[in-house]
Amino acid sequence: MSDRQVILAVDDNSSSLQLVTSILTEAGYKALPANGGELALKAATSAKPDLILLDVRMPGIGGLEVCRRIKENPDTTHIPIILISAFADVSEWADGLRLGAADYVSKPFQ
Repeated sequence: MSDRQVILAVDDNSSSLQLVTSILTEAGYKALPANGGELALKAATSAKPDLILLDVRMPGIGGLEVCRRIKENPDTTHIPIILISAFADVSEWADGLRLGAADYVSKPFQ
């Protein structure tokens, strides 16, 4: 059994998702990619990651709704979520923090 921490990376942009998972893997984490909200919810429930990096704006189930559902689920409420977006405004960040996100990061990453 591996003792590497598991990070679920969620982004509908395949280039961003590939970059994040590559950086995490090189840093020694087990990175689980999910390219949308539905997959993120399934992975959060089944894999029980140690952390979720969650894009805010995605088609279908958006990041804020994913955050809400994860935090309302007793099996996943303990998982810290960091919101990520290139386009989110202050009100979206505030909404995410009210829903239970631990923090937020703006793209592009530096």
